[in-house]
Order: sequence, then C-alpha cells, then structure tokens
Amino acid sequence: MKVSIGTKTKEGPWGGGNLFAINLKNFLEANGIKVVNNLQEDDIDIILITEPRKTSESSAYTHIQVINYLKYINNTALVVHRINECDERKNTNYINKYIMEANKIADHTVFVSSWLKNLYLDQGMENVNKEVILSGSDHEVFNNKNKSPWTKPEKLSLVTHHWGANWNKGFNVYEYIDNLLDKEKWNELIEFTYIGNLPNNFKFKNTKVISPLSGKELVDQLKKSHVYITGSINEPSGNHHIEGALCGLPVLYLNSGGIP
Repeated sequence: MKVSIGTKTKEGPWGGGNLFAINLKNFLEANGIKVVNNLQEDDIDIILITEPRKTSESSAYTHIQVINYLKYINNTALVVHRINECDERKNTNYINKYIMEANKIADHTVFVSSWLKNLYLDQGMENVNKEVILSGSDHEVFNNKNKSPWTKPEKLSLVTHHWGANWNKGFNVYEYIDNLLDKEKWNELIEFTYIGNLPNNFKFKNTKVISPLSGKELVDQLKKSHVYITGSINEPSGNHHIEGALCGLPVLYLNSGGIP
C-alpha cells in the first residue's frame, strides 16, 4: 500500500499539524506502508489532504491537484480529508467556505474534535462518511518519567507553549497572569514560563520567555514546571495541552473549542 500525506514536514518546532504528519508517517512506515508527500507516482492508494490551501507553507498539494491526479493519472485512489482548521480559530471569514469546497472530493473525512465536526455540520457540510479521530502525541517522547511533583514552599510554576502567535492562542489569559505577577502577593506564590512565538509588538514583563522548542528539549523544559495552562480559544484540537499532560502536568484550560 502507498499513502500520500499532503504535508511538507519540517524539522524542529513547527506546530501540531507538522507533528501529526511526522507521527503518522513513522507509524505507517513501521507497519510496512510506503509514504510519500507528493502526487507524482501513479500507484498511490490513499491520498490524505491535510492542508488544501496553496498559500500555506505546509501544503504539499491542493484539492485541485488531487482532482487532476484522479482525472488524469489514477482514478482508483481514495481521498481522505483531515480537517483541523476553521475561521473561528483566528477570526477570519474565508477558511470554512474553502475547506467545505475542498471537502467535496473526499471519500472520507476526519475531524480532530467533535466540536469542529459539529461546527462544520451546523454550517451545511453533509454528514456522510465523517468521523472524529482525536489527536495524540508520541509517548516515547512525551512522558512523565522523572517528573518531580510540586512541594511547598517552592513557587508553583505554570507553563504553556505555542508555535502559533495568534492572539486567540490565549494571550489575554497569559497577559492577565503576567500582570498578576506585578503584585507581591502573587509573585511570591507563582511563576510563569512561556515557550514559543509571541504576537507582534507584544512583550511580557514578569514571565520567562523561551524560544520554540521540540522533542526532548521541550519535554525537559515542561517537566521543570508543575501546572500546564492553556488559554486557547476556539482551538480545533491542539497538541500543546496533550504534550503537557503526558509530561505529568495537570492542565488548566478554558471550556472552548476542541480542547475539553
């Protein structure tokens, strides 16, 4: 069997979609399945659309290219569309319509959360061959080995990490925590570490900021803290909180999007 995953993967920290493609490729190859990320070969069995927008840096091909592949090269390939994006995530107004149009060529559709599936169904997507497969992370990398619990009088350490720097990732919450740390009462009790990219022209005053990390470097840094926090709004799924939980940290989150 040959599977084409429509993602241009990158080394190092690059967001949850990148990790998904890497983990799926590793899993399939470990089970004897050949994996490519193009439409150049004429014997592809399954085409997985992960990002149909040609403007996205992670997109290996669009749904239009898939249509041409089926029409002119191999009409027996099955098309699976994994949907992990929506307008509600970043306050845009064009993504849902584009994804719904791209989805028309799919034989099967996978959503990353029930929240996201219901969002699209409510907006008119046909509920045929649609299912939810929740995201996960590599347990070989993200685990709670050697994780030390919090002990008083040590400060309670909060941590979060994001590749994306959109404000809806939770920066209203992170800014609130940062402002709390101006007060001696809170500064003596807690500390906050942010790992990842920041919005343009935004700076923390009291928060430790670390550039994006991945793999063991990220795990080691997460395990230095005691509680994982995410303020992300309308997150279709997200990997960050999963990674934090697997490292042995209890998770504080908003009742929003697919994270619950």
